[in-house]
Amino acid sequence: MTLLSPWFGLALFAAALLSARYLLHRGLAPAASTDGPTPAELGLRAHEVQIPGAAGQQLFAWYLPAPASAQHPTPAVVLLHGWGGNASTLLSAAQALHAAGFAVLLPESRNHGRSSRAGHSSLPRFAEDLEAALDWLVLQPDVDPQRLAALGHSVGAAAVLLVASRRPGLAAAVSVSAFAHPEWVMRRWLAQRHVPYWPLGWLINRYVERVIGARFDHIAPLATLGQAQCPVLLLHGAQDDTVPLADAQQLIQHKGRAHATLLALDGTHEGFADPAQAGRSVLDFLRQALRAAPD
Repeated sequence: MTLLSPWFGLALFAAALLSARYLLHRGLAPAASTDGPTPAELGLRAHEVQIPGAAGQQLFAWYLPAPASAQHPTPAVVLLHGWGGNASTLLSAAQALHAAGFAVLLPESRNHGRSSRAGHSSLPRFAEDLEAALDWLVLQPDVDPQRLAALGHSVGAAAVLLVASRRPGLAAAVSVSAFAHPEWVMRRWLAQRHVPYWPLGWLINRYVERVIGARFDHIAPLATLGQAQCPVLLLHGAQDDTVPLADAQQLIQHKGRAHATLLALDGTHEGFADPAQAGRSVLDFLRQALRAAPD
């Protein structure tokens, strides 16, 4: 038995790795949900649109053209939900922005809501879908292409920061509850499941990098915020226990030359204690940033 014990341990490790691989693949393809209010239920007139995405995917979105009373062409904002969300997730924010004169686009990332199902979801894929949404928005005749902004929540926020680091035409970016680094997110996820980081957790993270086709260090908000080519507002709930406020504090400490501001408000990962205060802060930021955008 002494000779077999190393092989037995290796077999257990291999079984654990295969189980983790199965759970990861399930976790990387979230269940599509369409729960939540519709624009009509909030008194909003929205168009249902299909946006061409990467690799032939079709992204469902609600488009709210700016009010007729707004001066055209108008500034526009893309609102991107987080993991497991859909176009309804940020609809209340869309309502406030629309009332302030913005055109608003609420896309659903692939594997979410009514958009195409396509293997796994990931931060890079969220960013690709956000780029597709911005490309669609630029073509709308009522939109000012020089005054485009993006707001995202959680992984959608991380995608906003990734896009802001590589898209010169973006005029403003709002990150709501973004994590600082995917490695930290995975460590927290593994710890909740009592999976030791070394060596199993480390191997799992390297496998995830291979699946998504990107190194965590390259796509982490901790790396991309400093490369942002537009003003950035980091908005974070002080009582967020999914992505701790410490992540946002790390981001602002490593912003480099980026024009970024952190605003911590009472709230959790899913919402702020005073949504109206959060809404005013976003509107004030967007108005200032878009006013300064080049003509």
